[in-house]
Order: sequence, then structure tokens, then C-alpha cells
Amino acid sequence: MQYTIRNIPDYLDAVLREAAHKQGRSLNEMALLALTKGAGLDTSMRKHRDLADVAGTWREDAEFNNAVAAQDQIDPSLWR
Repeated sequence: MQYTIRNIPDYLDAVLREAAHKQGRSLNEMALLALTKGAGLDTSMRKHRDLADVAGTWREDAEFNNAVAAQDQIDPSLWR
């Protein structure tokens, strides 16, 4: 989800930017953290976006391997 927030007061902008700088975070991360805390939510409730649920689930598939085999070919004329 993407938001556009207008009319951020100068003092709030300055506080968010300073906190982001001190914590080594982006301004976006800092704003999300402030919104999360301001809404009374625990930051641990944020959705984790990783691939842990699919890691290690790859299964060999001969049909797939055949379909992408051309990508494994090296064209010597491109390596001069």
C-alpha cells in the first residue's frame, strides 16, 4: 500500500529526519514506525516480507529444465 501525506509540519519533518539519521533508517521506515506506534500498534505486528515459507521447497522438474536450457548456452561471439 502506498500513501501520499501532505502538509507535514516542519517540526515533525525535522524530528523524523533526525531520528532516521540517528537510527540509520530511511525516512520512510521512520514514518512507518511513527504511524505504527501512533496507532497504538506493536511494531512486531508488522508483516514480515521474506521468502521463508518457500525456501527449500524447490523440486526438480525435467520439463522446466528443458524449457530454460537455452538460457544456459554460451554464445562465444559475445565473449570476444
